[in-house]
Amino acid sequence: MNRQQNITADVSIVPLKELNLTARFLFDEVMEDPQTQQDVLSIIFGREIPVIRSSATEKELRLSPLARSVRMDLFSVDEDRIVYNTEMQVKRKTDLAKRSRYYQALMDTSLLEPGMPDYNRLNRTYLIMIMTFDLFGYEKYQYTFLPRCEEVGECRLEDGATRIFLNTKGKNDSEVSRELADFLHYVENTTDEEAAKTDSERIRRIHERVCKVRSSEEIGVKYMQAWEERYFDKEEAREEGLKEGRKEGQEEINQLIAALIRDNRTDDLLRSVADREYQKELLKEYKIGRQNV
Repeated sequence: MNRQQNITADVSIVPLKELNLTARFLFDEVMEDPQTQQDVLSIIFGREIPVIRSSATEKELRLSPLARSVRMDLFSVDEDRIVYNTEMQVKRKTDLAKRSRYYQALMDTSLLEPGMPDYNRLNRTYLIMIMTFDLFGYEKYQYTFLPRCEEVGECRLEDGATRIFLNTKGKNDSEVSRELADFLHYVENTTDEEAAKTDSERIRRIHERVCKVRSSEEIGVKYMQAWEERYFDKEEAREEGLKEGRKEGQEEINQLIAALIRDNRTDDLLRSVADREYQKELLKEYKIGRQNV
């Protein structure tokens, strides 16, 4: 049995044709197409977005060699030099709000060349997070954040930066466009049936792109290779963790043996060999191991 057969036998792989757009691999492959990017952004903003002039999926940004890097799902620039960073988020994490702040900082830093003194040349930017959960709990499909003055509500800080959080679980259908609600439902349930429910030409074009990606033999191979690489990375990390754990555990036992011999507790030493629970009690008694310190 070869390496690939071993993987398939041990772990079930979600077929490419069954992935939803919430899956990062499918999202990245589908969004490689500038027309699809334009359609998605046009749906989100409810207007025709200018033609996408440049883009990159999984774009890595870093403030400095010592700073933490961020891999952005989709980084696009339209013909008006407006920058869009679109992220897919399926895991609810407590740091998403601050993560968006960090992403915004990285985006801004990447837009000005070193030594450029005129901050007015900063592009207008939109950071968009598509989420399969309601981060804020108000049952909205869309949450748009713009900086404003606390003392004067109508006073806005016109710095050109906007953060948008989209929620596939929204319930305020009367407050958003039917196209946006249909798109967010489609993102989470990327099927022929869901695509057929909508009257949106944009969503149908997006679905055509999805079908093309799913049926591509080349992308299918790429998907399997990407999955295999992640699988073995996890396995290596797990084995390394187990190895480190075994090494650390043996060091603790060696310390315990030395302590029992030093204290002439031969009976306790012999009992600990056969009784793991008693061994744990002795480790705790001698405060050996991180959990006992």
